Amino acid sequence: MDTLNATVALLKEITSSEALKEVNASLDTLGDNDAVDAAVAATEGIARLEAVRFRALGRLSRHRDGASSVVQEVALALSVVDGHAAGLVSTAQALTTRLPRTLGLLDAGKVGGFGAMKVAAATAWLSDEDARAVDAVLEGRLPGRNSDQIRKAANHAAMMADRDGASRRTERNRSGRRLTVRHGDTGVASIEVEDGPAEKVAAAYTRIDREARALRASGETRTLDQLRADVALDLLLGGQGGKPERSEVFLYMDLNTYLGLNDDPAEMAGHGHIPASLAREIAGGSNTVLRRIITDPLSGQVLDLGRNRYRPTAGLGEFVRVRDRECRRPGCHRVAQACDLDHSVPWQFGGHTADTELIDLCRRDHRLKDEPGWSYRLGSDGTLTITTPAGQRYDSSPPPLHEPRAEEPPPF
Repeated sequence: MDTLNATVALLKEITSSEALKEVNASLDTLGDNDAVDAAVAATEGIARLEAVRFRALGRLSRHRDGASSVVQEVALALSVVDGHAAGLVSTAQALTTRLPRTLGLLDAGKVGGFGAMKVAAATAWLSDEDARAVDAVLEGRLPGRNSDQIRKAANHAAMMADRDGASRRTERNRSGRRLTVRHGDTGVASIEVEDGPAEKVAAAYTRIDREARALRASGETRTLDQLRADVALDLLLGGQGGKPERSEVFLYMDLNTYLGLNDDPAEMAGHGHIPASLAREIAGGSNTVLRRIITDPLSGQVLDLGRNRYRPTAGLGEFVRVRDRECRRPGCHRVAQACDLDHSVPWQFGGHTADTELIDLCRRDHRLKDEPGWSYRLGSDGTLTITTPAGQRYDSSPPPLHEPRAEEPPPF
């Protein structure tokens, strides 16, 4: 334990030393060439620290025998999204077992962590023996290359190491196709089909582009980029060439905002806050269904749901989903409507089906909760405390629908 504490203390000293303050204070005096040299030196230092991080994550993964839950623990500890955490963990496993020379390039500051992740991804399908051979070949080819050049060089070297396996790799990649959503700045998001069959992706783009150009030729004032995006979304929603489908988004806004009496931001579940003007535009749609939500004025937390809606209430489950809005594991933003309702205390251990014990968890985090070493406890105030196998604790509370308001004194 003393050695561990000393290691962590040394790392903190290195990254928060007085020398860094002196460097920052002197940057304004540098000329162009010196400024570039300083940026290069900083980049090399970052790469060396990334090598330390990969070794630490590799050690954690080996200690847990490669358990998949390591990804979620790393995501919580480093405050990164699950996808990035998965990339860090898999790269750490590869660098510390079968890509020692690439790890050495990080130690020397000649390759950054992002480039190392490209090498790990390109060689993931190879045997350990072939991966080490590719690692040796790449040692002299990677320094000075950007991440795209590293990806191409690593892919080529991997194919040369196992030409027969290239077809198996292609098949595996295509079987890993998935649809992802990436939320951007206020009011925008991206949807992407990842690792789709190349021929289908090309054909889909051709169709979208053809329809966009036809609209443009008919007098549309939108740009081609805007038209392609609009056509693609229209096709997905059944607006052209398909059966129209009803789609749902869940928007939370104050009554005064809806009425235009203030411009407080609203919140779209899974996305985040959006401006009042956009919220009113969405709420004013022809198919919009409004629902009254009763909150505690002092905390902003949901107390009850109004019953005036065109469909009968689903009761308790609906209340919990409205209250939580998203998966309750910190950092996961899957909307509650796509999550599982789960007991914070397992039913077989005395849990009860009540709003004080039910939480929303996406399917992956639902399974994570049952893995050894993970503990979930729901407090009386709705705070969910998650304890990881490493003993780290993280709190999660449903965000209030509005800022807590001061209690008004009685009128007498």
